[in-house]
Amino acid sequence: MADRYQQFTKTPVGKFLVPKLGLPNPATLRRYRPGQPALDGPALLGAAPGGRLEKTVRGQLGEAGIEVLGAPADQRYGALVFDATGITDPAQLRELYLFFHPVIRKTGYCGRVLVLGTPPELAEGRERIAQRALEGFVRSVGKELKRGATAQLVYVAPGAENATESTLRFLLSAKSAFVDGQVIRIGTKGIPDVPAPQSWERPLAGKVALVTGASRGIGAAIAEVFARDGAHVVALDIPAQGAELSEVANRIGGSALQLDITAADAPAKLAGHLRERHGGVDIVVHNAGITRDKTLGNLNQGGWDAVITVNLAAQLAINDRLLADKVLRENGRIVGVSSIAGIAGNVGQTNYATSKAGVIGMVDESAPRLAEYGATINAVAPGFIETKMTAAVPLFIREAGRRLSSLGQGGLPVDVAETIAWYANPASAAVNGNVVRVCGQALLGA
Repeated sequence: MADRYQQFTKTPVGKFLVPKLGLPNPATLRRYRPGQPALDGPALLGAAPGGRLEKTVRGQLGEAGIEVLGAPADQRYGALVFDATGITDPAQLRELYLFFHPVIRKTGYCGRVLVLGTPPELAEGRERIAQRALEGFVRSVGKELKRGATAQLVYVAPGAENATESTLRFLLSAKSAFVDGQVIRIGTKGIPDVPAPQSWERPLAGKVALVTGASRGIGAAIAEVFARDGAHVVALDIPAQGAELSEVANRIGGSALQLDITAADAPAKLAGHLRERHGGVDIVVHNAGITRDKTLGNLNQGGWDAVITVNLAAQLAINDRLLADKVLRENGRIVGVSSIAGIAGNVGQTNYATSKAGVIGMVDESAPRLAEYGATINAVAPGFIETKMTAAVPLFIREAGRRLSSLGQGGLPVDVAETIAWYANPASAAVNGNVVRVCGQALLGA
């Protein structure tokens, strides 16, 4: 659904009235197009004394075709990148101020701010305190930036320095347009090697990807992005969505599978299909989900059970079967679709929020086991995304959902899809156990 207010802000009348009245003025976000430059301008790279990532990051940015500056210049920057791993005492947090203060106003249109640190849980004493403090800095900067710019914090475990490239490329590119104010962890457990894709333009070439709920909306967008990146997509949905599902599969050159994932024999049927038709699966995206919205006092047991079964229990059963039968291949990926409701809660969605918080729990519980298996599990938590479902939301609630974020607008299904594609990238093998909100830094929840 079109955001008519945002369209109004770009008209001559809107351009005159919006600043006069102090109204929100959401930027038109720069989204990815094949062949476009990674950044719209150079990256300024700095580091606190003793930082362990600056040299590696400089090389990775160069490999991505990004011009890297080591000293401020009189121009706009596509990105400001700061290695804060050398900060081992709260007194050294001043290094953040010294780097960013002179240049933060020179962040370009839809620019990027990226801070790199050490996971606090892996640090001790005052270093642990100082590294945890980075989160407050980055989230605040994300709320101060204008013109579609975003800020992120990436904690990189010692030993994972060479495993950062896929994350840097994603966060600095237009693929992360609606990801803002997020904290991402890159670790090493269970991942002895992080292979680079043969092509960064088609990193999923030769991969088989399963996408549930793929007939429309976010699921269809995931299927399209995966196909663009080279994967063969097995698009799954219930038989009632068969016509739309076939249209999506045909459009992207994938294959359609009609299956009710809540059926008792669904995990076995799915595992058999993937093994027999495709020799296994590399990527599993649990996108299928339903809502049965009512306040708790008005919600019947059927409405509760249906949502928990589709949104959570079926995913667990499928994961268990794919792992037990070794259908998920080496360096495999499992991605869950949670929701901001699973983090912040929502009126009339006790069942839905419970199920989506359960998806986060699934990631927490499964990440160590998947690491031992040689695979990863992560989740996205979309905020307000422009879909048919949100188009049916009452006007004032819909407008609040759009405006109550740092970017002042709703996201698009492709924003969720691009984030999932980053998780799926073979070079993201050290990204495990993360839950990244795709919400434009919504002002609700954590």
